[in-house]
Amino acid sequence: MSAADGRTEQAPTPTPSAMRRALARARDGKALDSAEAAVLLQARGDDLDELLGHAARVRDAGLEAAGRPGIVTYSRKVFVPVTRLCRDRCHYCTFATVPGKLPAPFLSPDEILDIARRGAAMGCKEALLTLGDRPEDRWDQAREWLNERGYDDTLSYVRAMAIMILEETGLLPHLNPGVLTWSDFQRLKPVAPSMGMMLETTSERLFTERGQAHYGSPDKDPAVRTRVLEDAGRCGVPFTTGILIGIGETVAERADSIFAMRGVAREYGGIQEVIVQNFRGKPDTAMMHHPDAELVELAATTAVTRLVMGARARVQAPPNLLEEPGSAAGTSDEPDAFALLLRAGIDDWGGVSPLTPDHVNPERPWPQIEELARRTAESGFELRERLTIYPEYVLRGEPWLDPRVSGHVAALADPETGLASADAAAEGRPWQEPEAALAASGRTDLHAAIDTEGRSDDRRGDFDAVYGDWDEVRDRAARPGAEPDAPRRSDPEIRDALRAAEADPAGLSDEQALALLHADGPELEELAALADGLRHDAVGDDVTFVVTRNINFTNVCYTGCRFCAFAQRRTDADAYTLSLDQVADRAAEAWEAGSGEVCMQGGIHPDLPGTAYFDIARAVRERVPEMHVHAFSPMEVVNGASRTNLPVREWLERAREAGLDSIPGTAAEILDDDVRWVLTKGKLPASAWVDVISTAHDIGMPTTSTMMYGHVDAPRHWVAHIKLLRSLQWRALERTGRPGFTEFVLLPFVHTNAPIYLAGLARTGPTVRENRAVHALARLLLHGSIDNIQCSWVKLAEDTCRQLLAGGVNDVGGTLMEETISRMAGSDHGSFKTISDIRALVEPTGRPVRQRTTLYGEVPEERRELAEAHDGVAASVRRPRLPVV
Repeated sequence: MSAADGRTEQAPTPTPSAMRRALARARDGKALDSAEAAVLLQARGDDLDELLGHAARVRDAGLEAAGRPGIVTYSRKVFVPVTRLCRDRCHYCTFATVPGKLPAPFLSPDEILDIARRGAAMGCKEALLTLGDRPEDRWDQAREWLNERGYDDTLSYVRAMAIMILEETGLLPHLNPGVLTWSDFQRLKPVAPSMGMMLETTSERLFTERGQAHYGSPDKDPAVRTRVLEDAGRCGVPFTTGILIGIGETVAERADSIFAMRGVAREYGGIQEVIVQNFRGKPDTAMMHHPDAELVELAATTAVTRLVMGARARVQAPPNLLEEPGSAAGTSDEPDAFALLLRAGIDDWGGVSPLTPDHVNPERPWPQIEELARRTAESGFELRERLTIYPEYVLRGEPWLDPRVSGHVAALADPETGLASADAAAEGRPWQEPEAALAASGRTDLHAAIDTEGRSDDRRGDFDAVYGDWDEVRDRAARPGAEPDAPRRSDPEIRDALRAAEADPAGLSDEQALALLHADGPELEELAALADGLRHDAVGDDVTFVVTRNINFTNVCYTGCRFCAFAQRRTDADAYTLSLDQVADRAAEAWEAGSGEVCMQGGIHPDLPGTAYFDIARAVRERVPEMHVHAFSPMEVVNGASRTNLPVREWLERAREAGLDSIPGTAAEILDDDVRWVLTKGKLPASAWVDVISTAHDIGMPTTSTMMYGHVDAPRHWVAHIKLLRSLQWRALERTGRPGFTEFVLLPFVHTNAPIYLAGLARTGPTVRENRAVHALARLLLHGSIDNIQCSWVKLAEDTCRQLLAGGVNDVGGTLMEETISRMAGSDHGSFKTISDIRALVEPTGRPVRQRTTLYGEVPEERRELAEAHDGVAASVRRPRLPVV
């Protein structure tokens, strides 16, 4: 490889036997590995003809299975170059430019609307919004332009323009804003049916070596771009991606890029199409003299992409980048490019515009749609128009299609095929939040019936789809634990760690902490005694509890958490949503029974507007003004902030104005993304959880902290998690002068109905020994930072709770009144405990029991007396409790 000219290093020519073996495997429909794919990428002549035949056969089978045999699709679109400024410096790009060459950093709303309106008048149904990556990070002019118009960043402007296009023209926005984060997808999904970003290549070399195509472009980091593809799938966004061939990558690197896309497509199901794009040198670029990718190279790569991605994949080649035989760039003896790519297994020509040029490749005009149809028919196919969101995702609906744009899509789609309706014309229609998002529906008595009647089934109806591909998840699940957590600690190591803990419990190293997690027998008893002594020093001997009511206002959720047995599709028998009046009624019942707190959380319902959380808090505050509202996990906070397009800080401040007092630190699970992406398909990454919690602490809003453990994690993850929480507490103390966390709650994994256990990927939860060790270790590591350590009676046997109370724990949680989440998972410890039950639990320990407030303050005497009179539980939930799950 020459770094100076970027020419592709020629791979050794495959041996005839290697080519025959690879072709035979392709013929027989056997899965190819990366090495075999690299061999087939070099197929030429008769070998290429055979390869194309195998790829075409796979494509045809996929179209037959999709119910549209012989159909090749395209999208009629307009190309909207929102901004040509970019923070990257790709060596082949002419789209990105500098501010001095533009009349303004961004197209104005009027300019964007003019393009969209003219496109709609010409029968277009898609508006492709393309722009450079985060130009405000590099160009002051871009940042100033956005600031002057009240936009926080480029994506806020893109979001506003997408809504404008939907409302004014009815065109469906397809967003290509470059690298996006998980939070960015959450912001943009409600305004666009689909999004995209080319992977281009997974070659690290092209990114890190000076003179290569992606050197100096931070957004071209292959790891970053692969993460974008994964986050799109996690967020349920139909996503277009692809590879750019001929930019200096080797055939092995090209094969790796194809397999990277296949892995993401299989694990998350969100890649709606794969583009195979051939490099074309452009004037006035660093790679202007780099040779173009040859047509046979493009054909071979397309065929291998089809074989690797499989029959269900949609594979595209941009028709305007193909050379015609006898053209200035082509020769008369070259094969027909359109026919060759159809033989190679494509089933889509991409977006074609009758109005605007391809601003990324302006020197390559689109073919006329009529000409494209003719060329497609010559190869025996029918050209049909699709929408920007592919038919499969139109027909699936939730969770791939947000309800805020589903009406816009339905207005243009054929309801039977999901393709574009031949008779539909784009017309503007309002973009708005769904109506009656919190109307009572479904099994609203589940909070009580779960103890008497149980759940209707052990799994939700879309078990095989909502969590992603279980085989791919199984491969990922091997990664966090594949590396041994640590060798089993010897007794001397454990004893040394105990001596270190006596001297400085919070100063334990990771190795010492891990040693203590292996303690058993006398060493475990010594660890528990040490933790219990620290508990006594920090908070005394009282065992505290709170009289509270859990109110889970909906269990409809498509996030795809693989540990959660609570979430349901809206059509499942156990699905429900409470109305605002029902939420307020339950809060009033709890207050009348002596409760001083409601803890409110729910599923991420697709219809729920970001302001619904304000409505929920306000409904309780208006009905019961003195009730402490402890509500909304960080996942819900991010969901609310994304759907309202507000910064997290502003959203939390508005929630506090509506009545929110504190937030639960749930949705933490394990704060390590390698573990999180096994546990959940689409929940927020660890960094987003930390951001929400830190922001809450910054504005003086207290939170709890949690850890769910004993599934696909390992003890090293527990240590890192606890130490991260400790650092966040220190941060809060340094910045605000007061602690942010009120308590640390350890949540043992309940396996019985957990999808990840039913799929055979998780263990059956932690052992009693592990429970004792990790609770005790938490007391040690959090000494001097988080005083209150809580065990969860919902998930633990009473005998185990008592052992934990003798090993560092000082709090047993609350009366709860309706604990549905753990019961749906299969916990058999009931959905509430009365005050009498809690006293009976604690009595054998000989320690006093004391009712507390949410913030661990004293409960006024009159409220304590009322709680005692009702035994801490509302009459409406006092029903015979049976071990039904």
